[in-house]
Amino acid sequence: MDGFFNSPFMIKVQDFGQKLGSNKYLSALQGAMMSLMGVLMVGAIFQIITTVGTMLKVMTATDVIYNILYSPYNYTMNLLALWIAGIMAYNYARALKLKNPTIEVINTLICFLIAVNAVVTSEAGTMLNMASLGSTGMFTAFLVVFVVVQVDHFCQVKNIRIKMPDVCPPFLVDGFSSILPLLFNVVIFLVVNTAISMISGGTLNLATGIMALIGAPLATLTSTPGMILLGFFACLLWCFGIHGTMILVSILMPLMIQAGIANGQAHAAGQPLVFYPVALFGAMAMCGGTGNTLPLAIFGLRAKSNQIRSVAKISVVPGWFGINEPMTFGMPIMYNPILCIPYVLNVPVVMLLTYLGYKLGILMPGWIVISALLPMGFGGFLSTLNPMNFIWDYLMLIPSGIIWYPFFKAYDKQLAAKEAEQAKA
Repeated sequence: MDGFFNSPFMIKVQDFGQKLGSNKYLSALQGAMMSLMGVLMVGAIFQIITTVGTMLKVMTATDVIYNILYSPYNYTMNLLALWIAGIMAYNYARALKLKNPTIEVINTLICFLIAVNAVVTSEAGTMLNMASLGSTGMFTAFLVVFVVVQVDHFCQVKNIRIKMPDVCPPFLVDGFSSILPLLFNVVIFLVVNTAISMISGGTLNLATGIMALIGAPLATLTSTPGMILLGFFACLLWCFGIHGTMILVSILMPLMIQAGIANGQAHAAGQPLVFYPVALFGAMAMCGGTGNTLPLAIFGLRAKSNQIRSVAKISVVPGWFGINEPMTFGMPIMYNPILCIPYVLNVPVVMLLTYLGYKLGILMPGWIVISALLPMGFGGFLSTLNPMNFIWDYLMLIPSGIIWYPFFKAYDKQLAAKEAEQAKA
């Protein structure tokens, strides 16, 4: 395998990944995702606590204590796009050498809230619409950051600003300088949002319009080959820092629920259960989250690289619950061709094996709708009451691990050598 990793092809692929990672906009995106490690981990911790509490039946989703413990998740993961927009804007503004990156954060957040139509007025009063403030609004956040910072950069280069005397305090000068760029950006997003709303008859805004545009072609790919293609596509998006899983969830979740209900009715009537290809969606995150990264976390516990070992230690337990953002952003996997290859390859292999498991009668189609975040294997068992559905998740660690291992070893060798050089210097 050393020959493969040192081949001209892999060297070119790694150079391409490094060039992508050094792009100012993409670097700002990557930096924002890495900076949010605390947000992701704290949200995951409280999500796990509430999940375990409901599993042990010490609380239910309607209990006061459950809602108190779940609230940190709402303020972290369910506002993820908001936090990404702010941090990414700051990083991008610094990369473009704008005078006051902090002001760019405020301007970006204002425009992002306009783009997702965050404040809704109805007969009941004015309310906060959180539908696109979480991971579903990430595409919109990326777009808003690019437009807002580029407009401000253009104004700075062309000296389009309200000028104040030099004797004024710097904060006052910066405040007046930001008026025109913010005004231009607000007008841009108001016009775009209003146009989309008018064209769609008030049903869409910029954020939901982007998701509808992406979702329309993807929703047609619900055959077995289509599901494998969707899983591949979702992982490919992740490699560029885009939450591909959440894009698919919003499209496929209704179909998964419909399939579960249909099989539930068939089970109650004593009829045979039907395999719906949408069931393969779970296989893309069967072993530790999207890309089946739990084997990588387990291997990482014995890594020579300090970075890999540190990331692995905080990733194993969340990975068992299917939360692998610490792995994705900590290794990192995105913009990292060595880890992106097994990350993407894992999904079609595990999906195909799972499809064979259903066709051979080893696995039972789900007939109980389970939507909670559960440890590995528990969701498959509770949705079918079939022990093989539980065991299967752990069996898939074997092919998944076989795919991950050579790439893990190559990456570990690279990082360990780099860390040794830094220590020597």
